[in-house]
Amino acid sequence: MATAAPRRFCRCACFCSQNLYVARYGLHLRFRDEQQLRRDYGPLLRSRGCVTPKDFQQLLEELEQEVGRRRRLGQESAARKAVIASSYHPARPEVYSSLQDAALAPEFKAAAEYSRSPGADLEGLLQRLETVSEEKRIYRVPVFSAKFCQTLLEELEHFEQSDMPKGRPNTMNNHGVLMHELGLDDPLVTPLRERFLLPLMALLYPDCGGGHLDSHRAFVVKYALGQDLELGCHYDNAELTLNVALGKDFTGGALYFGGFFQVSETHQVGPGRRECSCLNRTHPQAPAALTETLEVDHVVGHGILHRGGQLHGARPLSTGERWNLVVWLRASAVRNRLCPMCCQKPDLVDDEGFGDGFTREEPAMVDVCVLT
Repeated sequence: MATAAPRRFCRCACFCSQNLYVARYGLHLRFRDEQQLRRDYGPLLRSRGCVTPKDFQQLLEELEQEVGRRRRLGQESAARKAVIASSYHPARPEVYSSLQDAALAPEFKAAAEYSRSPGADLEGLLQRLETVSEEKRIYRVPVFSAKFCQTLLEELEHFEQSDMPKGRPNTMNNHGVLMHELGLDDPLVTPLRERFLLPLMALLYPDCGGGHLDSHRAFVVKYALGQDLELGCHYDNAELTLNVALGKDFTGGALYFGGFFQVSETHQVGPGRRECSCLNRTHPQAPAALTETLEVDHVVGHGILHRGGQLHGARPLSTGERWNLVVWLRASAVRNRLCPMCCQKPDLVDDEGFGDGFTREEPAMVDVCVLT
């Protein structure tokens, strides 16, 4: 009898050397050593305020610490997840049950149902969504009910106030929750991707792997006074992105969108190595790409759908707190050919869970009789 082999996901080795974010200079940097850093970024860093030897030494130490953190990330994340699974007592255990239709907005369910129907096409789907920008291919749709947003927020705040270990949502945000560490990937995010987002994205973004989404990275980010207030211009490590506002009461913090990150112009940086002309995700060309930005206000319960390569950021929060669920949607059929972070064929490293969405070439089926 044959059975499907479990998929093994990987990350690209560039995770520990590229796209290292330095908030005070608003830059993602590639870092291998001091000489390379000075050669590649000296003038740019000076223009951003890294002027004195002390400034540069502080930057070096910060980058070295970040590289170390990234190397330990998988092991430390698995350890946090194990502690949470064994010791954490949820305030709202119902959110850990399998995703129920009652948690979803009727418009979202209708759009997904239409997308799965015979004869469904893009024109018909767009009648069920709000087109934020036809040119940039940005759409909005209600995703969760108001009641579910409130319930999920109560659970997230309870976890935040607990003494459980907590990881950073991503390399740019300091406050929030990793959904897989909290145990919400399997019951909530995976069915959301497989049952609802996959058929929508297949029609909206067939050229970006929308019909082949096979993994994700999901996290909740929190913006509040005295914590993270804004987010610099960047693009996501994903083929497609869903960003849902969960609450609470806030003003400001609008999303802004610029141009699309293009992996087209390349140059040689060594034997057999190719790299995109843009050396970092918050890059020198970003201001030119943001001369005509589109601003989108958050609506609680509503999700913004966009391509991962769309340059975007968040304006400063003015008052209150803003919590958003962000789901990076990945298609290994696309990213296995070119890592969106280093713009090269990925150098695969085994990882836990979904990793960064890359897969090795493996047989689709394994004969279990051979193993017994």
